[in-house]
This record gives sequence, C-alpha cells and structure tokens, in this order.
Amino acid sequence: MLYDLSLHMGYIYDVPASGARHILRLMPLSLPNRQRLIAGSVKITPGPDEQSHFTDFFQHPATSILVREPHERLDIRMQARVQVESQPVGADFSPLLAKLPEEINDCWSIDPSSPHHFLGSSPRLPDTREIADYSRQWKSANLTTLQIAHAVCAQVHKDFVYDTEATTVDTTPREAFRLKRGVCQDFSHVMIIALRSLGIPAGYVSGFLRTIPPPGKERLEGADAMHAWVRIWCGETAGWIELDPTNNIPAGTDHIVVAYGRDYSDVAPVIGVLKSYGNQEAVQAVDVIPLK
Repeated sequence: MLYDLSLHMGYIYDVPASGARHILRLMPLSLPNRQRLIAGSVKITPGPDEQSHFTDFFQHPATSILVREPHERLDIRMQARVQVESQPVGADFSPLLAKLPEEINDCWSIDPSSPHHFLGSSPRLPDTREIADYSRQWKSANLTTLQIAHAVCAQVHKDFVYDTEATTVDTTPREAFRLKRGVCQDFSHVMIIALRSLGIPAGYVSGFLRTIPPPGKERLEGADAMHAWVRIWCGETAGWIELDPTNNIPAGTDHIVVAYGRDYSDVAPVIGVLKSYGNQEAVQAVDVIPLK
C-alpha cells in the first residue's frame, strides 16, 4: 500500500510562551521488508531559532527545536509518503510460556531490539498488581507465547470501551484499568503490563492508522489522531510481532510505524518545556490517504 500522510499538531496558550524547547518524533520510519519512507517534511510555526537532528537509543530520528520569542501558538505540520508492505502469515514457532525464559536468557544482545529492554517496569509502566492479577489466567495455560499474546489482546479489546473523553495523555495504566475505558494509549499500556507480568517482553508502537476503510468494512477506532499498538517478542525464531488491542487485529498494511519504545514516554510525538502560565489547548488532526 502507498499512503500520503498529513499531521497537524497545534498548541494554543492562554499566555504567550517563550523559551520553548521541544523534541519531535513525527516522521514514519523506513523498516526493511515492512515500510519505506519515500519523502517527508515537517513545518514548524513560528520558525525555530535553533534546530538540530539526532537519533535516539531506539534508532529513531528526532528533531530538537528552540523557540525563544513569546508566541501564542505553536503549529507543527508533517507530510509524508510511505510504502507499506504486506506481511506473510507464518506458522507459530513461538515457545511455550514456560520455555520463553530460556530463550530470553540465551539472547546476549543489548541492542535496541533486545527483549531485555522490554521485560521490566518502564517510566510510565510500573508493576501493577491489578493488571498482573488480570493476566494470571494465562500463566499456567499450556499455550505458546504467541497464543497468549493474541488472547491478552482479545481480552483487553473485549473488556475496555474506546472513549476519547475518559482519559488524558497523563492517565496512568492503573486508572485506565479501573475505568475500563480509554484510547489506544490506554489499551496498549494495559496490554504491555499484562504481558510483562507474565514474563513476555512487550513494547509500545507509535504510528498512524488508515482512515478510509475498505468497501464494506467498518472504520477502525483511533484513526483521527496518531495511533498506538503493542509489540511482543515471541522467541528467537518468531521474533517480534505486533498486535492492535484497540481493534483486536494484527498490525498490517493499515498500520504505519513512527517509533518503537518501552512506553509512551519513549515515543511521544512532541515533548518539551516552556515558560508560561495558565492553560493550553492542544489540537491534532491526521489524514492517512491510500493511493493504491
């Protein structure tokens, strides 16, 4: 699939902000045999006084900007063209859950894709007893790691209601779990904690979701903003697979990857500090247009 993407993120301040430093992670990745970034651009208004580019630990390109002068709003617009390849459906070569620790221990790498980075708690995902209890039903099941990942994905999708008014970007997984409501970030965070509590490495994926459904199919939830889903390590042979608990589907050609991380804090599209007071209003609009 070939897509044209457009993203608008805007911040409107009650009182003009100054000395604003932000890090942006907005551009889709190029991933071997998965997706290719053909072209892309980011426009920032007001224009930054300083701008630099770097690659973070998880090998994602990021942009650091500084806007010194007072400004009442910050507008960020990204446009890109991306080619997404379909992924073959293979047999389940993942180990039984009881055998997974052996395969993790046999992995000596600590590169960005190493499962060791995705096992324990992370900045936004502390160990949460309620979620661990929720996932305990699969601990003694004689199932493969991949089967458990699909089961947890389906259970979260069944038990949670997609509700854009129920949570905010700062809602904790514990709060979202108790509400059983939220958006893709909440679905993904709960699923990640559930899998990690079983000893299954799991991480967070930030990206975009196709906004126009194929004829006769329902529109997917979470398509008007940046989307999130879950990445699961299913052993040395099976490797990493991706599941979308918001829609209870595997990530496929409708899913366009921007960044991988342990949780939202590693992949936030815009993060930073500024001088101001009062409130701010954030707006976001996304279009994912299939070309063929």
